[in-house]
Amino acid sequence: MASIGFLRPSMMAQNVMIPAPKFTEKNLKNLAGKVYLITGANAGVGKELTRILYTQNATVFMACRSQAKCEKAMEDVKAAAPSSTGALHFVQIDLGDLRTIKPAVESFLAKAKRLDVLFNNAGVMLPPSGTTTTVQGFDLQLGTNTVAPFLLTQLLTPILQATAKDETAAGNPAGVRVVWVASMAAELYSGKNGVDMTNLPMGSKTYARPISDPMELYGNSKAGSYLHSVEYARRHKADGIVSVAANPGNLDSDLYRSIGGRQEDKPQQQEQEVGLSWYQRAAMKYFRTQMLHPPVYGAYTELFAGLSPDVTLDKSGAWIGPWGRFFGMRSDIASYGKPKSECGGKGGAEAFWTWTTGHVKEFA
Repeated sequence: MASIGFLRPSMMAQNVMIPAPKFTEKNLKNLAGKVYLITGANAGVGKELTRILYTQNATVFMACRSQAKCEKAMEDVKAAAPSSTGALHFVQIDLGDLRTIKPAVESFLAKAKRLDVLFNNAGVMLPPSGTTTTVQGFDLQLGTNTVAPFLLTQLLTPILQATAKDETAAGNPAGVRVVWVASMAAELYSGKNGVDMTNLPMGSKTYARPISDPMELYGNSKAGSYLHSVEYARRHKADGIVSVAANPGNLDSDLYRSIGGRQEDKPQQQEQEVGLSWYQRAAMKYFRTQMLHPPVYGAYTELFAGLSPDVTLDKSGAWIGPWGRFFGMRSDIASYGKPKSECGGKGGAEAFWTWTTGHVKEFA
């Protein structure tokens, strides 16, 4: 499916001769008083996004696993913007363990009175053998990329609703948003409909029919992020909250840390086994070293999704690609995500929402 899918016009447009980003730090106004939460903010795209927002005096909550790595990232960001009047806060979270999500939200709410944009930025791809499930037993990519961000978003929805109400009253509709960071893998590697609900029966935390291809597992997790995005948009548009999913682009970030291929990668990292065949690993290393862009470009994609005035309430549920453009999702995933009440809709996003809700309720 990947080789055929890449030839789709929208996929070519997301990967070849991409126009320069039109919404960057140069387009931002003073963000003093605005509050943002970014998962995975200590490295790569998340760190670049933190820097951009902090430079414009925003308050950024950096939700990360490692306090030491987060504090080092804070030092780097502050050094890059010494005149900023913004603030940076560490929030302890591990998306591989649902038990950490509620305490993270409580930590955030103890310091923040509003939340303008939630960036579900963190993710994993092709984990090494031996680390294939989360603490709760989900496939690691599905649990980390899809299930945990869903719970985080659910727990933060009340403060998002309250902030949206204030922003709408102040004449700024669509100022409050949730950005679900997905990937082109959602279109390239996921199975039919993105997420096969017959293979994710209620009561099961993982696939009833095991999937051996790690790239399909990754693609499914990112298609799941898209489905959560469109269903959240349907449920919360009336609250004034915009929900969009984004393919940040092909980026040389820590997402590829299990594959290696950069000069600075340690030899043992390059030799990690992630379940790929030798030719898949060779192709991925070539892709990483020859076709990837600096992480700041992914930050521009997320910045567009989270702050651009072009992303209105009417655009809620949209699929955004590099470096801040609207695209159509793969047709089977798009129709699967629509409610059954819409023409051609199959109700898949609602079904996946229900499945996920059932598995996170004990941690809410």
